[in-house]
Amino acid sequence: MDLNTISAVARPRRRNQLPAWQDGDAFLAGGTWLFSEPQPQLTRLIDLAGLGWEPLCARDAGLEIAATCTIAQLDAFTAPADWRAAPLIGQCCRAFLASFKIWNAATVGGNLCMALPAGPMISLTAALDGVCTVWSKDGERQARVTDFVLGPQQNALRPGEVLRSIALPAEALARRAAFRQISLAPVGRSGALLIGTHDVRGGFMLTITASTPRPVKLAFAAPPSPADLHARIEAAIPPDVYYDDPHGSPAWRRAMTLHLAEEIRAELAR
Repeated sequence: MDLNTISAVARPRRRNQLPAWQDGDAFLAGGTWLFSEPQPQLTRLIDLAGLGWEPLCARDAGLEIAATCTIAQLDAFTAPADWRAAPLIGQCCRAFLASFKIWNAATVGGNLCMALPAGPMISLTAALDGVCTVWSKDGERQARVTDFVLGPQQNALRPGEVLRSIALPAEALARRAAFRQISLAPVGRSGALLIGTHDVRGGFMLTITASTPRPVKLAFAAPPSPADLHARIEAAIPPDVYYDDPHGSPAWRRAMTLHLAEEIRAELAR
């Protein structure tokens, strides 16, 4: 869709060239949502492509994902053999309700910034202890993914800030992991997407997304019993907190969350 209210496009090449933020601005990365519907409030786009961020950087410390990394680039990544949780990358990429055309344009950062409950890049990065680096014109700050995503289409960015990257630590990538996702339709948007991880010290972590407005992460020192897991989920997510939209009622999402959580607990307990 043409955005016929845009009168200027800024193309910074370095962080200090980010323009002063003004009403009517929007950052442009993949643009798959931005150009999908009218945006009459916008007058200027700030194109991030010229910043030239490397899509993926694998180091001993873990994986750094640029905000402008596309879903196709992320899915094509070959992880080190000792990153046992790496299959989650492909599983979360395939949890998108999107065509290959979208995969080649949509970005990891865009999925986080949109902050929709069913955003699978939120699920992936929250489950693997992702930390966001946020740029402003004059500096940067860090925020955990679980603190960055605040609710549907609400994130922790301040005016003029841009998501630079998401870092996944090697320790999280080395965990055993289990993935569960369910939709009302065979190719529908996720109604619940849960990821469990189990570390070498015996710790168990469960990340609940899609069924809730924002990620919910529960940590246990050891794999819990079915009753303990059920009680923690119920305490963390009251029945009226579950998300409600055409892709699933709160009651159904609650039931699926509890069911899939127990499947994950049983799988990782083995």
